[in-house]
Amino acid sequence: MTSNKIIEAAEAFVKETLEQAEGGHDWWHIHRVRLLALKIGQSEGANLFVVELAALLHDIADHKFHNNNEDIGPAKALAFLTAQKCESHVIDHVIKIIENISFKGGNKISKINTIEFKVVQDADRLDAIGAIGIARAFNYGGYKNRTLYDPDIPPILNMDKKTYMNNKGPTINHFYEKLLLLKDRMHTQEGKKIAEERHTFMQQFLNQFYKEWEYG
Repeated sequence: MTSNKIIEAAEAFVKETLEQAEGGHDWWHIHRVRLLALKIGQSEGANLFVVELAALLHDIADHKFHNNNEDIGPAKALAFLTAQKCESHVIDHVIKIIENISFKGGNKISKINTIEFKVVQDADRLDAIGAIGIARAFNYGGYKNRTLYDPDIPPILNMDKKTYMNNKGPTINHFYEKLLLLKDRMHTQEGKKIAEERHTFMQQFLNQFYKEWEYG
């Protein structure tokens, strides 16, 4: 099967699989990450076939919606790619990207360091910040019935993986536990440039949020 046909099949597979997904992790999240990844990947001279496949499949079964099981997503992606008769080196590369892309407290040491991985991780992290990132954070918080903010519950900084994956704090805390950290964890020049603007917007949002909170 040609690379174009595999991409088309991957898009159809993801759209069908994520049809009922939570709004911050649905097809449109995948779509945005895909576009960002292709934009960044082109500027970095990355293998765009690997980049696009990994972007399409990176959240096919997010652990947050599968009892923190981190094996389901890579397994689903592997089954799909194998069925499409992808070349083995492409499959291995894409699966490694999927296995290492998540934040999970930010202390995880990645087992892959290719430019394609850096591109897709940057794209995924960019979709977690800025206006879209704010919308996604509160959408997920509502999905989990979390409070918006509680001054008596401080953010948990420098979490290990287990604590991060089981954290149920207010949504505002998530900004300090993850979102505001991402700007300085971008790999690519294009990613860093985009992150600066989105980071500034989040800071402005938080300033306004606290200002309005105090009016109460």
